[in-house]
Amino acid sequence: MTSGHLIFIPGVLIIGMFVGFLLGSRVAQDRMNVELKRQVEREEARKARADRKAARAGGAAGGAAAPASKGDAGDDA
Repeated sequence: MTSGHLIFIPGVLIIGMFVGFLLGSRVAQDRMNVELKRQVEREEARKARADRKAARAGGAAGGAAAPASKGDAGDDA
């Protein structure tokens, strides 16, 4: 084994670890960004569902009350 091996092999290993660290950290950051985006989208969907549910509940109660008030006004006149 020559002295070149003692320099070349550890050098290649260190360069490989450095490149792996850079690529791994980028992938991890991208993964976190995707997860945060999904979480925001889920929250928006939950709010939209809650708004639709509230509108349906309010529309059903308001729809039943509206004809009764019109009928009362028509009977009084």
